[in-house]
Amino acid sequence: MKKSEQKPAVFLDRDGTINEQMGYINHISRFILLPDVAKAIALLNQEEIPVIIVTNQSGLARGYFPATLLDEVHAKMAVELAEQGAHVDGIYICPHHPEAKERQYREDCNCRKPKPGLLEQAAEDFNIDLKRSFVVGDRWSDIRCGAAVGAAPILVLTGYGKGDAQYIGPGQSIQPDYIAENLLAAVRWIIASLKQSV
Repeated sequence: MKKSEQKPAVFLDRDGTINEQMGYINHISRFILLPDVAKAIALLNQEEIPVIIVTNQSGLARGYFPATLLDEVHAKMAVELAEQGAHVDGIYICPHHPEAKERQYREDCNCRKPKPGLLEQAAEDFNIDLKRSFVVGDRWSDIRCGAAVGAAPILVLTGYGKGDAQYIGPGQSIQPDYIAENLLAAVRWIIASLKQSV
């Protein structure tokens, strides 16, 4: 497709942005959607903006849980979102860690955020214009990841967000374009920004 046919997307971190930050989701019972997340994603769906999850899952590399649990968690997420009229268009996972217990995942990869590999792969798969896209997350690694591809980074104050904003952010050269109380507030800002740029 031509570059002119590329569209913006919204890339979402998972833990702390979509669901409660629990450290490692090492059991299905620990996956709990945050309030208004489904409503936020449904708004993006209504605007026909692709919604893509990009998530580091080093717990897989560390041997804390099997790959089958990730599938189970994402199936549960899909059902809970669908019950509220929402869906995500893609899920991209980095299972790697340089010090992984599991040899198959022991890699210094290009997909572990803040590196941009997951975004670049999704952009290729979905014909996305990264420079018109948005990356939303609760860690400064998400902010740096978005900035690395020219997307607009947004920090949410759920999950690790408040702590990162207070203790990590002030010393960083890269800053978010917007700081939102939660995903719903972030999405409303995104939709308004896209309408202004048309």
